[in-house]
Amino acid sequence: MSDLRGGIDLGGTKIQTAVIDPDGNVKGEARRPTPTKGTPADVAAAMSEALVEAAQGAGAESGDLQGVGVGSPGDADEKTGVVSDARNLPGWEGSFPLGETLEKELGTKVHIGNDVQVATEAEFHLGAGKGFDSLIGVFWGTGVGGGLILGGKPWLGRGAAGEIGHMVIKRGGAKCPCGRRGCMEAYAGRKAMEEEAKRRHDDGHKTDLFKLMEKHEKPRLTSSIWGRAIDNGDKVATELIERAIEALGTGTASAINLLDPEAIIIGGGLGLRFGEHYIDALLTEMRKHVFFETMPEVKMASLGDLGGAVGASLLVSR
Repeated sequence: MSDLRGGIDLGGTKIQTAVIDPDGNVKGEARRPTPTKGTPADVAAAMSEALVEAAQGAGAESGDLQGVGVGSPGDADEKTGVVSDARNLPGWEGSFPLGETLEKELGTKVHIGNDVQVATEAEFHLGAGKGFDSLIGVFWGTGVGGGLILGGKPWLGRGAAGEIGHMVIKRGGAKCPCGRRGCMEAYAGRKAMEEEAKRRHDDGHKTDLFKLMEKHEKPRLTSSIWGRAIDNGDKVATELIERAIEALGTGTASAINLLDPEAIIIGGGLGLRFGEHYIDALLTEMRKHVFFETMPEVKMASLGDLGGAVGASLLVSR
């Protein structure tokens, strides 16, 4: 067995994998688009393929790895490896034994954790969160996820803590992909934003979002498509991003009022794409609602697209 370990970041848009050495260096990586149709088993198959490719890039077989960590959306049970209610993934309204399935395919032990929590822990140990004793990770992508470090340790609650995207910011508000109304994610999650953009397009609002999606052969309105549309002055895209920033600021401020952390780390596909550009607007929205005079530091995640996979690999050494 080698001294390498694997990490898989399962997102609503992409599956990012990495193979890491004991010093935290990435020795191999691979990426696959997350399936848009099918079942959890189809998603697991794509995850396995990507991890095998990353291992080969590191000169190893998947079965030789010390283990593989997986950061998954939904309710990820670390003890059983079962993932439930990952509603941003195809056919995943129920429960699926993701850990057990991947162990059979990869030939090594698989450890399951929440995707945003492991990415937050990676930033805490290796990235923008180094030096802080308490922080909240806010990862803005297909959904809006949160991770918590309190007193220098991960805080999981009873197993599902950190779901900041499902804090209600408007009672009876927009319908969220989770089925409830008024969640932060209903306004800021990429999936919900895409559905709202389609509604506006169908109602006759002019937007090039879907033309750009077809032109660049994307199955979804990815962060790059949103970026292109905004750069071209698309009014619908600009309005929906600004609406998302308002929701993020409102919800994050409520979390700050509850926990009073030292830092907020902003990550995720949309967060990394737009965070720097909209940071002043985000801070303005947060300050409207933060009870304290002193704000926590707000920093951009520094580990980039590999942060989730690197964080997942840390589950192997827990």
